[in-house]
Amino acid sequence: MVERVRKTALLFPGQGSQYVGMGKDFYTHFKEAREIFNLANEILGLDIAALCFQGKQEELNKTSVCQPAILVTSLAILEVLKRNPSGFAGECQAAAGLSLGEYTAHVAAGSMTFQDAVRLVYKRGLFMQEACNVNPGGMVSIIGLEDKKVEQICAEMMPMGVLCAANYNSPGQVVISGEKPLLEKASVLAKERGARIVVPLKVDGAFHSDLMIPASDKLARELEATPVSKPHVPVVANIHARYVREPDEIKASLSKQLNSPVRWHQSIALLIQNGFDQFYEIGPGKTLAGLMKRIDATREIKSIDTVAAFEDIGKSI
Repeated sequence: MVERVRKTALLFPGQGSQYVGMGKDFYTHFKEAREIFNLANEILGLDIAALCFQGKQEELNKTSVCQPAILVTSLAILEVLKRNPSGFAGECQAAAGLSLGEYTAHVAAGSMTFQDAVRLVYKRGLFMQEACNVNPGGMVSIIGLEDKKVEQICAEMMPMGVLCAANYNSPGQVVISGEKPLLEKASVLAKERGARIVVPLKVDGAFHSDLMIPASDKLARELEATPVSKPHVPVVANIHARYVREPDEIKASLSKQLNSPVRWHQSIALLIQNGFDQFYEIGPGKTLAGLMKRIDATREIKSIDTVAAFEDIGKSI
């Protein structure tokens, strides 16, 4: 009997997964993780480790802080997995990341260096914060309404200003983004049309909407000056839920991502369609595992954000 070869994809979380203490046990137990945090400190001139381990949650939540902090934590964990293969189920054949996590995926896939990704993500956070300050907005999660119905609500609001579907997290869970008065009107409409839950998110801007165009333009210039290579494994781009393999399309997808919807459940659907049946969420939190259960509960996904979780995977192999 021929044993079926499993296909593995690595998934990386985005903004919102941060918490004080993330990555601390890896830093304590593994030299590889300490090297990653220390290198990030040198590149940015910030003590990322201190912000992650004992900073205040309010400080860590700042867009310009949490983005590099999540990337560095995720890659520190990945480095431990790579150098301690007894705890990791083989090499991956694809990678994907939620919004910010797409940068982590590119580092994992070899299309971008760690140093360049840390610099880019730090600037990305600053550009997004600047855009938020100039054009304040917000985001609202709508649960229990079909994608098309959410899109219809946004289309009705469009003549009044900026409002769009920003994150397709899982079937029946869409985050909308835009100007606050329109978000309030859209929230009322969503409830009237059958949404089970309508929740404003604790973010300080309208991410993945046209209010982020100034940030996207600045980021495009930074990306243009950044060396990008062909990835060793394909990476799924958020903007269209397709694989990107060429440096130019990688740069374009990352800059457009800031003012385009994140098509997460479509990205996971692509991987499943292509035979991927084993997923590892690498980085803080278990958000992506939660979304996977709603996208396809039959798929195996393991979250690795603590040393205990890492050791458990080692025991199961």
